[in-house]
Amino acid sequence: MRPPEGAEPGGGRYGEAVFPPERRGEGERIDFGALAYDDVTVARLRALGAGPGLRCLDVGAGTGTVARRLLDEAGVSSVLAVDRDVRFLAARAVPGLEVRQADVTAPEFVQGRFHLVHARFVLMHLPDRERVLRTLAERVEPGGHLVLGDAVDLTSDRAPDTPYTRVMRAMWRGLRETIGTDVTWVPSYPRLLREAGLEPVAAEIHVPPLTPGSPISRFWADTWERSRAAMRATGLVDDAAVDEAIRYLDSDACAALSAGLLTAWGRRPPL
Repeated sequence: MRPPEGAEPGGGRYGEAVFPPERRGEGERIDFGALAYDDVTVARLRALGAGPGLRCLDVGAGTGTVARRLLDEAGVSSVLAVDRDVRFLAARAVPGLEVRQADVTAPEFVQGRFHLVHARFVLMHLPDRERVLRTLAERVEPGGHLVLGDAVDLTSDRAPDTPYTRVMRAMWRGLRETIGTDVTWVPSYPRLLREAGLEPVAAEIHVPPLTPGSPISRFWADTWERSRAAMRATGLVDDAAVDEAIRYLDSDACAALSAGLLTAWGRRPPL
């Protein structure tokens, strides 16, 4: 669902206006998303050559699940994990993992180049997305890859009207109006990577199944709880509608598509 014509994005920030990391249970919410998407993400990174000898940069690393799996399973040499708040990363340190508190929107948030640069569920929340994408592309070593993952909304106007779709539409609008989240541009990733000088580029979409008690269902239920105020402010839903959607999500009656994870990648040409 695209935002209404003329709607201006909000001026807040992720982790401030919504999803503050100090709120109890926020780390667990992030980990539910990791359980739903990490296998697909790590498989793609390994298919692109993640392995021994590589220096990696993980932007918006969250609780560090991807960074640790790169070290433990792919055997990369090092991962620099960057986030605006590193409390979850610092609490789960492992050899080879360097943690840095930094804002990816800052022009020089990190120095040097890396064989693999990865960011998932980051750019969709940022105001100057295309500039940040170009900055990340500049951090890639010749012959290395930039891999970006973000959400694609599947609650289009043709999707059935259910408690789930009503609340998801309210969530996307509420997040746009509070912190500027915009997933409508995510399908442009392949083109933007190409324009940033990477080639070849490609993309894929993964949609985890919504089943009662699954990690993705628990992730969305927690996400709705934490963004209730933003959703109510849209006028599209009230608390009763959110509660109904949470019950629906945890029932066998649920027949819906989760937001997909679009993963796009490009290679910086070798010298």
